[in-house]
Amino acid sequence: MLSSSRFFYCVDQISASPTMQDLETTLDEVRHIYAISHMVLHVTRSSGAAAHNPLLMLTYPPEWVKQYLACDYFSIDPVVRLGRRGFLPLEWSASKWDSGREIGFFKEAMAFGIGRQGVTLPVRGPHGERSLFTVTSNHPDSYWRQFRMESMRDLQFLAHHLHDRAMVLSGMRTCTDFPKLSRRELQCLQMTANGFLAKQICARLFISTSAVQLYL
Repeated sequence: MLSSSRFFYCVDQISASPTMQDLETTLDEVRHIYAISHMVLHVTRSSGAAAHNPLLMLTYPPEWVKQYLACDYFSIDPVVRLGRRGFLPLEWSASKWDSGREIGFFKEAMAFGIGRQGVTLPVRGPHGERSLFTVTSNHPDSYWRQFRMESMRDLQFLAHHLHDRAMVLSGMRTCTDFPKLSRRELQCLQMTANGFLAKQICARLFISTSAVQLYL
């Protein structure tokens, strides 16, 4: 499947998922389409839910999920800790873990086949909700670097689509909660959908590249 074709197929599948169970099935399909080990959508905060970590949707082995929850690894998982307060993608291999406990946590996760490499993308919703979208891989380092370079834009868009759909299907957001997009936001989205890069959009709209990224 061509890169652009797989992206739009995945977006369509996410948008068409009628239930949370269907969305979880779609998540599993998306990770197979992108040929990586696992995908996770972890909602860490929602304006409509008082509980911490109100939603966890993943493709990890059930045994690891059971152990993670039983041991309350939310409290020591450095990806969760750093992702909650960050805005930029968190590359696991480039991060320095603070303690032997964190290193032990990752060794335990790898023993369950979670993946040697990973990247976590923080998602900020329109009503203060927060999610972390994680992609992991067991491929060789060279393959992972190439995948990151070619697929990061896809992953960022997919993260937001998954977050929005999960918010609606879980009942933590109603469809009417979406704010209206501005004229500039609509223009940037339309041009992106038509295949334009950020630098091409800024040249056509006479705005800076950073402004294009902000509107998107």
